[in-house]
Order: sequence, then C-alpha cells, then structure tokens
Amino acid sequence: MRLLLVEDDPALGEGIRAALKPEGYTVDWLLDGLSAVHAIEQESFDLVILDLGLPRLDGLQVLKRVRSGKHQLPVLVLTARDATGDRIAGLDAGADDYLVKPFDVAELKARLRALLRRSFNRSEPLLEYRGIVLDPSSQLVTWQGQSLSLPRKEFLLLHELLVQPGRVLTRDRLQQVLYGWDEEVESNALEVHVHHLRKKFFPELIRTVRGVGYMAEKA
Repeated sequence: MRLLLVEDDPALGEGIRAALKPEGYTVDWLLDGLSAVHAIEQESFDLVILDLGLPRLDGLQVLKRVRSGKHQLPVLVLTARDATGDRIAGLDAGADDYLVKPFDVAELKARLRALLRRSFNRSEPLLEYRGIVLDPSSQLVTWQGQSLSLPRKEFLLLHELLVQPGRVLTRDRLQQVLYGWDEEVESNALEVHVHHLRKKFFPELIRTVRGVGYMAEKA
C-alpha cells in the first residue's frame, strides 16, 4: 500500500514514516498542502494522512479540492484541533476518519488498516487466495498451511496484487508502491520480484499483461 503523508512538523513526520514503513507501507511525505494537491492529482495513492495546519494551503482546503476533483481515496486527518466543531468541519470536508494529536501509533495503524479494508470493500483482515493467506497487520504469509518468509518488496507486491484480484496494475503503479520517491529502481527490479513470487508459490499466480503490467486472476 502506498500512503501520502502530509505533515509540516519534521519530527512528527519522520516519526510516522519510520513507524509505518516496517508495517509494509510505502510512505511518501510532503510538508505543505499545495504540494499535496499536486501529488494527488498526478500520482496514485491508496490513502492520505493529512494534517490540517499546513503552510501554503490549509488541510481543509486540501480536502475540499481533492473531493471536488472526484478523488475517492481515503483520507485520515491528523490534527491538534480537538474541538467538536473542528472534527465536524474535517468530516464534512471529506475526511474518512479523524485522529487528534497526540495519538498512539498503534491506534493510527489500526485506523489505517480499517480504512484500507473499507476502501477495497473487505470486511475480513486476512487476504486469502488459492492457498495463500496474507495477514497485512502481522505481515505473515502462509502457503498451503506453511509459514513463508518474504522480503519486504515481495510482500508489498503480493499484497498489492491480491487486494485487487482481476485488476491489471501498471508497471508504474507497482513501482510506486514498492519504491515511492526515496529509492532508486533498477530497470528489471519488478520482473525479478514477480519471478521470485511465481517460483515460491505457483507460476499462474501472476499474469503478465504485455505492454501494461501485471495482475492476479480472480480466484
């Protein structure tokens, strides 16, 4: 899952990114609202974590512009504004959830998992696909009842494919999920990860859509 974090407090932003990365998220981080709007309009994210007190464009204005552009991605608001009126304003502007600072990181992670399940129309936390069981919260994977350890990039790729079976995901989309803005990507890195997953599970797990990308067939 690729998340966009919009937070102008450097210490808090770095802390959130460091806490979420081991959970299997690719977190891209911006420090102002205007840059956030541009990023959402031009790139693909699964969820936005949005502070309200932002420079250049306030978080509420970011929300309104995102929703007016018909972007349906979930938005979790983080803010020190804890008055009832502020929470109502954030939700009315288009936020899907609201977490007041200071907050517990464990609660943030749980809220993210719930929002992402909802966005993909899933009620169950586990992903099950043709003998594969993937637990996003613990990052544990079993194959035909046996535990299987996957490197982080392979886990991210498998999760992205299984959460949307039947949907073709472009190479650009998958590379953004795996690497975000901070990492260099070798030209054949994605193909290597696909090859490893097919070898560890079964060749038909991932279908190549020539000239476009990859997909997992509907179970």
